[in-house]
Amino acid sequence: MDFNLDLEVALRLLVSFVIGTAIGLEREYRSKAAGLRTMIMICLGSTIFTEISMNLGANNPDRLAANIVTGIGFLGGGVIFKDGLTISGITTATTIWISAALGMAVGAGEYFVAIVGSGVVLVVLTFLENVQGWIERWHQSRTYKIGFLPDHDSHAYIEKILIDLNLSYKKKRDIKDNHSFVVIYEVFGSEKKLEMFTMTLKAEPNVLSFGY
Repeated sequence: MDFNLDLEVALRLLVSFVIGTAIGLEREYRSKAAGLRTMIMICLGSTIFTEISMNLGANNPDRLAANIVTGIGFLGGGVIFKDGLTISGITTATTIWISAALGMAVGAGEYFVAIVGSGVVLVVLTFLENVQGWIERWHQSRTYKIGFLPDHDSHAYIEKILIDLNLSYKKKRDIKDNHSFVVIYEVFGSEKKLEMFTMTLKAEPNVLSFGY
């Protein structure tokens, strides 16, 4: 049998593997849903699809690239979750998306774009997380859903606490049923003051439930 060894394709697969491994290790270290093996497979798969698309010699190879983006969209959507009033997994979804883009760049022979792009991604995922943490300690937003006894003057109580703590707020909506009266507030301030507000809610006997 005659085997044609294409060193260029082998190099592209190797570069794609290294990029997927680098990003996957960072995700695995942080125990994210899409970890090491997932990122390697996404990066390698995108490289292979792009390579095949170019070798087929089609008049518009961009059609296969567009389908890669569509397929990656389904994978990204699977790691986004709604937990109460917050949404998690968006960073993981975008990491999947950019890993596919880097794999496509390798498959197209754009090594400079792929290597520099992967370096920027790693900087964003590692260094900028510390910056994000500092910003969140200084100022962040939480949406509180608080349940009171039906006859309790909930708005006056909540807004007095918020003003005393020097927290900015926006009343979102009210929900009433036979057993409780629920108010939803979006509250802005430092992490320390928001935690003080949370502790105050925990200690209030008229608060039936709350979450953010």
